[in-house]
Amino acid sequence: MEFGKLLKVNTVDNTVEIEFENQQVIVQVITDEIIRVLVPFWKKDYQSIAIEGQPSLPCDFEVIEDEGAVQIKTPAVILNMWDDFGFVFTDKYRDEILTSYNGQRRFENTLSDEAVGLLEAEGHHIQGGNHQNYKVQQIFRLNEGERFYGMGDKTGFLNKRGYAYENWNSDIPQIHHENMPALYKSIPFVIGKGPGYTYGLFFDNTFHSYMDMGKESNEYFYYGADDGNLDMYFMTGECIADVIEHYTYLTGRAPLPQLWTLGYHQCRWGYESENDIRTVAKLMRQHKIPCESVQYDIDYMEGFRVFTWDEKEYGPKGKLISELAEDGFKAVCIIDPGVKVDKGYFMYDQGVKKDYFAHDSQDKIYVNEVWPGDSVYPDFGREEVRQWWADSHKKLVDMGMQGIWNDMNEPASFNGPLPLDVKFHIGDRLTNHAEVHNVYGHFMSMATHEGMAEITGKRPLVITRACYAGTQKYSAVWTGDNQSVWSHLQMLIPQLCNLGMSGFTIAGTDIGGFGGDTNPELLMRWIQAACFCTFFRNHCAKGQKLQEPWQFGENVVDVYRKYVELHYRFLPYIYDLLFESQITGLPVMRPLVLHYENDENTFNLNNEFLVGENMLVAPVVEQGVTKRMVYLPDGNWINYWTKEKFSGKKHIIVDAPIDVLPIFIKEGSIIPMYEPVQYVGEKPYDTLKLLVAGDSAWGSHYQDNGEDFEYIEGEYNLYSFTYENGNLDTAMLHQGYQKYTSIEVEKL
Repeated sequence: MEFGKLLKVNTVDNTVEIEFENQQVIVQVITDEIIRVLVPFWKKDYQSIAIEGQPSLPCDFEVIEDEGAVQIKTPAVILNMWDDFGFVFTDKYRDEILTSYNGQRRFENTLSDEAVGLLEAEGHHIQGGNHQNYKVQQIFRLNEGERFYGMGDKTGFLNKRGYAYENWNSDIPQIHHENMPALYKSIPFVIGKGPGYTYGLFFDNTFHSYMDMGKESNEYFYYGADDGNLDMYFMTGECIADVIEHYTYLTGRAPLPQLWTLGYHQCRWGYESENDIRTVAKLMRQHKIPCESVQYDIDYMEGFRVFTWDEKEYGPKGKLISELAEDGFKAVCIIDPGVKVDKGYFMYDQGVKKDYFAHDSQDKIYVNEVWPGDSVYPDFGREEVRQWWADSHKKLVDMGMQGIWNDMNEPASFNGPLPLDVKFHIGDRLTNHAEVHNVYGHFMSMATHEGMAEITGKRPLVITRACYAGTQKYSAVWTGDNQSVWSHLQMLIPQLCNLGMSGFTIAGTDIGGFGGDTNPELLMRWIQAACFCTFFRNHCAKGQKLQEPWQFGENVVDVYRKYVELHYRFLPYIYDLLFESQITGLPVMRPLVLHYENDENTFNLNNEFLVGENMLVAPVVEQGVTKRMVYLPDGNWINYWTKEKFSGKKHIIVDAPIDVLPIFIKEGSIIPMYEPVQYVGEKPYDTLKLLVAGDSAWGSHYQDNGEDFEYIEGEYNLYSFTYENGNLDTAMLHQGYQKYTSIEVEKL
């Protein structure tokens, strides 16, 4: 639309209302570094779902008016705006960061109906035909050398320049390729990085939206949405880490998990009886592969009715779970949102009686089909519905369940997609599926998290497939139904790195691939690549080859065990990074560009990553490869296996036979370690080992009970270690928990 001339400006507290001839624009100064620009095409008083509470902080800013223009200036950023909603963000030195595009989108390569018909007749799928302006749309100037990161689980490489995506949570069981427009998650947050500047943009709109990062044109990138507001949070900083800190300040940070949840999990859609579960658990222990849970996929339910247990196939409620708990196994089960239409089934009857399900346009309870057959959908946007769902988890906890895995919550459906006019609520406000679709999984995760926390008194393990920005406050994620193909192993690194930079610090992929048949080499390389994931699970589909490591022979078992044990060895380091994330929002698994953003060798580096700042991991992600090139950034790096030291800012060739994952530790660092166990809780962690890299090193370490919320009240320890000339000096920065009985040094 044409905004017209800028007419007047009114400032109240931290809000600047700017009146154009045809549209109002509202600018809110959230902090010195974060500015919200709201164009209320739809609702002026929109309440964010991703951002809870009031994030605005007191800050000094100036508003300077000129004819047809206004300048809003904080100590960190300057926003200039003029007629027709032209704008530019600059830093405090007035160097340009982000500018609106002075022009219209250009639609090229449009196909005639005849051409489309011919292509489809031969079986071509026509994609990328979004040659239209959107109801909500903003175009930005694209600068030479500008790169983009973030956006959650989107496929493709690390740098998203040249890609176009949609935010519309989608259940896609077919193989995910590089140019998938959408997957299970909608995270409309992008980090822009160019020569001398860094910024973030969060578009807080839950409707179907579109982000073209220079695919349509090399002169501009754009955001569009089918409805809602243009609700844009601009944030800047000196580096990418600053932007991630600002974004997670807005949308929240993942809470500390229970320590055991970071361990290894085994699962299959197709463990169809208590005998299947018991056999896998027994063989995990026999093969000495550490394992926390053999998870329960949908088969454990009675006719796929949620919150039930199939006693015919799995035995009396609680018996199997209790038996396996004696050997250290924790129970984690899947829960879907679809409630079976079945009079006499408690969840259906309660939901109907209390009017807790979504309605169609005729105001009848909306019915579609998922695993149980005809099913109805809880209206999770209502607080009372979430409370009902939360309370229902007591049935599972009473059986012994300790973790919940939310699936099919895009929401998925078998009988066509849910119509956009299906009636849902957000709070007390009646709305429709068009607005709720992308936050349906968010609300479900919120209910699950709050229910499990209240019922158990422990930090909940909630895993979700579908989510929105901010869901990290309530749930871990995995990347959904991947496939047993090398390209999906390769995708693991950029996908998890971008998820991490989008706030999701607890994330993983299905090791070995969910669909298709894995093979020995692929499985061994996958367990290596996933070794430092914060959600660490092997999972595969019914009808596919069994995927437990012993299915592939003794050599695979040995390699697999080696890297599961390595994961457990570095658990305290992973846990430390998650503690750090409470303050910074930074993920465990990081692309090199996050810490070496001025090194052009890191800009598009897709096949290695950092664990924190002090560990570099370079997995083999190609079939048949036994040597690989590794880029080492600035500093000195020590090979974890050989102890050979290399200077950085160069490429090296390393040996990587099938049992070797190249790992490098940065000189000057101290990394905490534990002795491997078969499961967390098998024995006390009373000895801490410190991996010291170099003759002079420093590190810190966080310790608590790994289970409940007492750390919030100060029941934790925070250590600082300095190693110099063969001597270790330990300082307690905070002491509120039982200390280790022994701290040992392992020199690298």
